[in-house]
Amino acid sequence: MVLLRPWLAGLNQMEQPIFSTRAHVFQIDPNTKKNWVPTSKHAVTVSYFYDSTRNVYRIISLDGSKAIINSTITPNMTFTKTSQKFGQWADSRANTVYGLGFSSEHHLSKFAEKFQEFKEAARLAKEKSQEKMELTSTPSQESAGGDIQSPLTPESINGTDDERTTPEVTQNSEPRAEPTQNALPFTHRCA
Repeated sequence: MVLLRPWLAGLNQMEQPIFSTRAHVFQIDPNTKKNWVPTSKHAVTVSYFYDSTRNVYRIISLDGSKAIINSTITPNMTFTKTSQKFGQWADSRANTVYGLGFSSEHHLSKFAEKFQEFKEAARLAKEKSQEKMELTSTPSQESAGGDIQSPLTPESINGTDDERTTPEVTQNSEPRAEPTQNALPFTHRCA
């Protein structure tokens, strides 16, 4: 096993990079929820990671040793192309919207394609996990008619964590305009 580099600190040793590209990284301004704030001074590596022990996909990007993206892909996330070289997604767990500026339309399309692929894999993993939980749960009562009833759980009453989350920024929010060329002249330069 290869030793993890310091910039990979915090990653589970079972997580493996499965796709990487370079892009300028932005986050939506937490105060205005309208303006993009650059989180990297130049194009950085943005990678999809897969954790085989937890069956989880994450998007991770580091600027030096600082994590600027650490986003777990969930089935309800959507990646939106807002221009030929810019795309975004909302992460309700991080309570932010991430934006990526690519050097070409091809790089953006490839990233979007992988996002959709891993989102679908996350959905299938969640369904499989729920089926497994249903098969392993034990009946708590048997009614007089012989019907087996499942025990009530907080999830069955209130929904899952994903369903209960009501972030300020939702997946259905209006797509944000990409940073202007004048404000950030480096966004269209090749990486």
